[in-house]
Amino acid sequence: YKLPTIADDSGLSIEQLNGQPGVITARYAGEDCTFDDNNKKVLKELSRFKEPHLAKFICCAVYFDVKNNFSSLGEFPGEIINEFRGQNGFGYDPIFLPAGFNKTLAELTTDEKNRISHRARAFNKLKEILSAEELI
Repeated sequence: YKLPTIADDSGLSIEQLNGQPGVITARYAGEDCTFDDNNKKVLKELSRFKEPHLAKFICCAVYFDVKNNFSSLGEFPGEIINEFRGQNGFGYDPIFLPAGFNKTLAELTTDEKNRISHRARAFNKLKEILSAEELI
């Protein structure tokens, strides 16, 4: 159809786990796992390491059309904590404490999270690229 397309993918990278869960972030504990299953697996694997458990969310945002292909990365550093805190968000949000914050992602509002997240950072960079290329 030759329509411009924008897409993204994200993952969690934990330093002490050599970048895992990485590309299998959503199904780290298995194909039919829940968010809770993933969080418990991460905490179990990290239990053999000393704190802090440095981590970052990474998002790659891509723009593609028949003539152009642009991408950008957004990284959101923080650490994995050993307790579940908060009711908002999804995935690893209850155990991810962003760098410089005293609240987990699950304790932030959706608006707060969306302003500072890895996706926001990736898409803001992509917007700058597309603007410079005069595509938006």
